[in-house]
Amino acid sequence: MINYSSKITNHRELYPIDDILISVESDRGRIISSAAFRRLQKRTQVFALELNAAIRTRLTHSLEVSQNARYIAKTIIKKLNDPNIKQIDDAFISICEMSSLLHDIGNPPFGHFGEMAINEWIENNIIKLFDSLEADNDLKQQLKNDIANYDGNAQAIRIVHKLQRLNLSYSQIASIIKYTRGAFEKKDERYSYLSKKPGYFYSEKDFVQKIQQTLNIKPFHRFPLTYIMEAADDISYLNADLEDAVDKGILNLDTIVKLIQEETKVINQKYNTNNTLLLDIVEKNYEKSKQKQNDPFQFNMFLTLTRASLITQFVEYVSQMYIKHHSSIFEGSFNNAILEFDKQHELVQAIEILKNISYRHIYTNKEVQTLELKGYAVLQGLLNIYKPLLESSYDDFNTLVNSEKSKSIILKNLFARLPKKHLVAYKTEIQNLNENNKEILELYYRTRLIIDYITGMTDDFALYEFQSLSAV
Repeated sequence: MINYSSKITNHRELYPIDDILISVESDRGRIISSAAFRRLQKRTQVFALELNAAIRTRLTHSLEVSQNARYIAKTIIKKLNDPNIKQIDDAFISICEMSSLLHDIGNPPFGHFGEMAINEWIENNIIKLFDSLEADNDLKQQLKNDIANYDGNAQAIRIVHKLQRLNLSYSQIASIIKYTRGAFEKKDERYSYLSKKPGYFYSEKDFVQKIQQTLNIKPFHRFPLTYIMEAADDISYLNADLEDAVDKGILNLDTIVKLIQEETKVINQKYNTNNTLLLDIVEKNYEKSKQKQNDPFQFNMFLTLTRASLITQFVEYVSQMYIKHHSSIFEGSFNNAILEFDKQHELVQAIEILKNISYRHIYTNKEVQTLELKGYAVLQGLLNIYKPLLESSYDDFNTLVNSEKSKSIILKNLFARLPKKHLVAYKTEIQNLNENNKEILELYYRTRLIIDYITGMTDDFALYEFQSLSAV
C-alpha cells in the first residue's frame, strides 16, 4: 500500500519534532544556514574560478534545481489527488526542494574532475599503506574499495551527518541518497542503475542502515522523492550550459541552432526515430529573436522562450511518469532515472541532444580543459602536501591528536591547519575501534579526515591554500 506517511516522518537522530510541518521547516533552516551550503557559491559548475557573477556556480545551479523540483512535486500532488498526500503536501514539496539544494553539497573543488583527481591520488599513494597493515582480509578489501571511490553523493551524507551535524530528519537525508550502494560494496546487477555509483561511505554505513530500517527502505532501494530531485537536476541542464557558454563567448545563438540541427539528426539516426520537438521549438524561437536583429537582449529572448516551452512539457512528462510507475518508485525499486527511461521519447531525446552538445562543444573547450587541469594540479598538490600526516605511524599521529609534543614540526604544522569540526568527527569515529583491526580502521578514518578537509574547500580557497603552502 502506498502511504507517504510511512516515508515522510519526523524521525531524526536527536530531538525529534512532533509536528511534521515544523520538522521540515526546521530542516529548511538548518540547510540554508549551513556553511556547507554557503560554500556552493564558490564551487564550479562548469567554469572554475570564474569572476563573472552571472556564470552559474553550484549554488545558483542548486537554486534552479530546487525550483524545478518544487514545480514537479506540486504537479504530482495535484495529479494524484490523494487526500492522504494532501495532509502532508507541504512536507512532500519541501523535502523535494531541500534535497535539490543539498544534491551537490558533497562535490569537491573543481567538480567531477576533482573527484577523479582524488581517487587517482588515493589509488597511487594510499592503498599501499592499507596493504602494509595486518587486518581481516574482507575488511581490508572493503576499506580499500571505499577510500579509493570518493564520490560527491556519498560525501553529502557524511557532511550533513558527521561534519556539519545538521541533525536533519531521516526523510530529508534519505532523499539525497541518490545511489543505493556503499562505496565498499559491489554493484548489484538487479539494480544496475541505482547502484552504479557509491551513495555512502563505510563510515556512514550504520547510520544509513538505521534510516533504511526506520523508513522501510529495502537494500539497494531508493527513497521515492529522490526521483523527483534527480529529474529536476536533469531538467536544469536544458539551457544552463548553453547560456553560460554564450556569456563566456564560447558559443553564439547561430552556432547553437546549427548544433541542435546537426545533433537532432544524429539522435534520430541512433534511435531510428523522427523526433523534432526540440528543433521545432528552437527554430521557432530563433526566428522570433532574429526579428530583433540589433537588440542586445536577442539571446535572452530566445533563451526565455525556449526554456518556458521546454520546462512546462518536462514537468508534465516527469509527473506522468512518476504516477505511471508509482508503485515501483514508492518502493524505490524503479531502476532508472525518470528522464532516461524511454529513450524513444522526444523529451528524453531532447536532453540527450543538449547534453551531447555540452560534452562536445563546451566541456572540450580549451579554457574549460585548462581549468580542469589546474584543478587537478591543485588537488593532487594539496594531497601531496598533507601526505606526511597519512604516512606517519599510528603512535605519532595519536601524539598530535592528544596535543602532546610532536617530534616533527612538519606534522605539527600540518595538523594545526585541520578544522576542529573535522577532528571531532575523527575522534568520535576512532574512540571505540575493535582492537583486532584498530590500525587499519584508524588509517581509514584518518584518510577520511584529510579528504574531508580538502574536498570541503571552495575552488578559490583550494588554489590559495596550494599556492601558499607551495610557496608559488
